[in-house]
Amino acid sequence: MTIIDEQGRPEPPADGDETAMLLGFLEFHRATLAWKVRGLDAAGLRATVGASTMTLGGMLKHLALVEASWFAEDLFGRPMGEPWDSVDWKADRDWDWHSAADDSPEMLLALWERTVDRSRALVAEALEDGGLDRPAARSWKDGRTPTLRWILVHMVEEYARHNGHADLIRESVDGETGE
Repeated sequence: MTIIDEQGRPEPPADGDETAMLLGFLEFHRATLAWKVRGLDAAGLRATVGASTMTLGGMLKHLALVEASWFAEDLFGRPMGEPWDSVDWKADRDWDWHSAADDSPEMLLALWERTVDRSRALVAEALEDGGLDRPAARSWKDGRTPTLRWILVHMVEEYARHNGHADLIRESVDGETGE
């Protein structure tokens, strides 16, 4: 039985196996980001804190890129899809962050949700084809090849780090706070 907290986040299982724990914490952190952007308009998604140029809209687009990159491109060697495949990354390595200011809140959230749904399907496919030990299709420059397990742990770390940023930005927008 999945327990949903007051912010709509699924609590990770307290007694699940390794796969359930990894997926549980990743889903918790995905839901935390969704909570932090819920109900914000374009100005809220463009807000910054202090000297940082980081925005919640940029964070949504960046995490959509990270999802597509790790689960489609690295894990399976498949194209990330649009909008990523047609971006000139050499011209702007941070295009995901910069271009978000031109996108509507609805477009940003839809892109992130669509990409997360695709990632969930790709993780399910990988679990059936080797489980957590399934190696990625792409190796690193040093010759090592991460496994699905490593990618899932990395994704939990990626969301956890950015959710800390999201806490600060959301509080600056409307005072909403929470873990």
